[in-house]
Order: sequence, then structure tokens, then C-alpha cells
Amino acid sequence: MTRLAIRGGTVITAADEVVADVLVDGERVVAVATPGSVPFAADTEIDATGRYVIPGGVDAHTHMELPFGGTFASDTFETGTRAAAWGGTTTIIDFGVQQMGGSLRAGLDAWQEKAAGQCAIDYGFHMIVADVNDGTLKEMEALTGEGVTSFKMFMAYPGVFYSDDGQILRAMQKAGDTGALIMMHAENGIAIDVLIAQSLARGRTDPRYHGEVRHALLEAEATHRAIQLARVAGAPLYIVHLSAQEALAEVAKAREMGLNAFAETCPQYLFLTVEDLARPDFEGAKYVCSTPLRPLEHQAALWRGLRNDDLSVISTDHCPFCFKGQKELGLGDFSKIPNGLPGVETRMDLLHQAVVDGHISRRRWIEIACATPARMFGLYPRKGTIAPGSDADIVIYDPAATQVHSAATHHMNVDYSCYEGRTTTGKVRTVLSRGRIVVDGDGYLGSAGHGRYLTRDTCQYLR
Repeated sequence: MTRLAIRGGTVITAADEVVADVLVDGERVVAVATPGSVPFAADTEIDATGRYVIPGGVDAHTHMELPFGGTFASDTFETGTRAAAWGGTTTIIDFGVQQMGGSLRAGLDAWQEKAAGQCAIDYGFHMIVADVNDGTLKEMEALTGEGVTSFKMFMAYPGVFYSDDGQILRAMQKAGDTGALIMMHAENGIAIDVLIAQSLARGRTDPRYHGEVRHALLEAEATHRAIQLARVAGAPLYIVHLSAQEALAEVAKAREMGLNAFAETCPQYLFLTVEDLARPDFEGAKYVCSTPLRPLEHQAALWRGLRNDDLSVISTDHCPFCFKGQKELGLGDFSKIPNGLPGVETRMDLLHQAVVDGHISRRRWIEIACATPARMFGLYPRKGTIAPGSDADIVIYDPAATQVHSAATHHMNVDYSCYEGRTTTGKVRTVLSRGRIVVDGDGYLGSAGHGRYLTRDTCQYLR
């Protein structure tokens, strides 16, 4: 087993910032110590002077190979986890999908088969619940006991993933009994489908109308309804990809009442706007995701929510579709554009830019991108921190380097970048996954199959 020493960097966790040596024996951190204070015969020495030493990112919301709208997300588990490593993320939690009429177990097995032997970094699974019945509820309890402790449901996409209020309530009751966490896509899908039909009938078919029909108030209404159902069930709730200030206000109110209500947002809602959906020549299709991008004024509320912890996590909802041949499926009908954006490689850098811009502190960067997602989904302190006993998932980060984002240089398997031409400050230099160097400078040293499947404990924030 390799013994490795990272010398003299500024170690940043959610709790502290300190200049220290980080000592790694095999796959685990064994010490974080004052420079030179602990004798350690290392096989490899890394000089991190002038750089940050941070935990590997934990992206708790990705969709590799997801079937959607007649096609599949363009990143496989191999390409997507490699890109994640390049961007300083060393753990993902993806989603197994229950098919209508099928079992949760069959859905999990199918996604395990997709990922097995392919992942460059460690990975876990949530389960998408598409068909609530007595058998599904029993399976939820069994899977929670096996370390699949979170279940995603949809108030959107009627006929695909949609669950009605009764189904949601039953699943929440089971989650409340077992300690599992319900993750909710909160949009009023029934109302949205009415608005889609009306928009298309009026000839409003361009990508910009995707943002108009998925109205912010319909996100807020669904968020409010999900919170009330969770209250009735006595269950915790986690709202995924929250984008609208009105929906955030519902979460903030619930948290002020002392409820176990949590929410994530994503970089696209902090750095992109509805104006991107309106780009000419169908370019707006590149920015179609759900929940949709919002007007600029929503961003100030989201940043404030991140600072005061009404928003607890930043994940990516990484679900890429190529512009050519995939997003183009919606030419002449925005409702047929596959919903999703690439982001697993850019999240850590965009959030460091938020530090540079003064939106969040360095420790808050690590908290929302590493520590809190690990705690939320039962992986801390194995993941999300740098401490004796934790996995040696470590990123050496150059805070002064600049980079220009481009599809020509990123490693995600998609033919465009949402941030094409944007310059950000800060860059990943070296990435360790369980003590193995997988990225070093401009070289990739990882391999498919290095990543291990993670069983998870229940949410560590439940009161």
C-alpha cells in the first residue's frame, strides 16, 4: 500500500482552515498535522505550498446513461466519472430507475450492471420510485436496510415518472418509519402539461417557452404541497434542483418551523439565466433543463439561501445530451427537447469562482459541495472531509490559476459547454481517490473499475 504525504498546503474543510501536512497510508488519511511535526516515511511526496488541500467533491445528483425523451444521457458511467475526477469530484450518487410495473430491486440491479467495473471514482445510488404499490413500499424498507437510503419521486412528467399526492404520501409514510429520505422533483406537472399544450397550439415552439410554461409559481406550489405532505407523514424531505425564489421561500418557512426540510440548488441556476434559453438559432435548446433557468433576479435569493443554509447542498443534476442529434429532437417543439445539462466537471470550479466573487466563504464552498452532501446521504466522515480515518479523497487546488471553459477542453461526453468562453479563477491540479492519484496536472492516471460501490447510512441531519 502506498504511503503519501501532501506537504504545506492550506487544508480547508467545512470546519477549519489550517496550513498542515496530510499523511495518507493506503486508502485512508492517517494524520493532519503541523508541517514537519509527524515523522512519516512516504513513498510519494507532494508539495502543496500555496495551494488548497480540500476534500474530494461529493456530487449527490447525477444521471449517467439515463433514458429520457427517446434517447439516453450521453455520459456513461465511465466517461462521466472520469470527467468528475478531472473536476475534483471523487464521489457521485446516481439514480437507479424503477420501471412502471417493475420492482425497485430490478431497477437497482439494472443500474448496478451499468456501473459495475466502469467507474473511475466511488459511487452510490438513490432509487427513482415510479410506481408506488404495496410491493414497492416493502422494497423501500428492504433497500434502506441495505444502504440505499434515499428515494426520488416526481410531481412532474405525467405518464413517465409522475406520482400523485396519495402515492407520495404513502412513500413518505414508509420513509418516516424507516429513516429514509424522500427526494422530490417539485413542479406541478399536471398544470405544466396544460401550459405546454396551449403554448404549442399558439405556435410558441422555441426553447425559450420551456422556461415560460414551467412557471416559478408552479415550482413554489409543488414545493409547498410536498412540504405539507411530509408534515402529515412525519417524514423528512429533500427538494432537488430548486431554482425559484418563491420555492425557496417555502423551504425557508418550513425550516423556520423546525421541520426536516432540505433543498439543493445547482450551478446552472446561479450562473445562467432565462436569457440563455432565448439564444437564437435553437441555441437555447442547450440550456433546457427542469426545473428551468430563471430570470436573473432569482439568483440573489439563491445566494442568500446558500449563505443562511436554507439551501444546504449544491449538486449538478448532471444529465447531458448532445446538441447535435439529441437536443435537436425538439426542433419545432420545445417539449421534445431532452431535459438536462452537463455539469459534473465544472461544479467545483464554478463554486470557487463564487468564493472569489464574495458570494460564499472558502469553508462554505467545502460545506455545500463536500461535507453536507456526505452527511445528507450517509457517507460522512468517510467522505466529505479530510481527517484521520476518512477516505483519502483529496484535491490539491490552485486558487490563483485561471481557465477558460470550453467543449474543446472539457472531458464530459457532450458536444457543448454551458459556460463556453467563460473564464474562472481556480483549477484542480491533483486528485486522489482513496489514496490513488487519478489526475495529476494535465494527465489522467485513473481507470475504469477503480471506483467502488458505496452503501450508505441514513441522513445525519434528522432531528
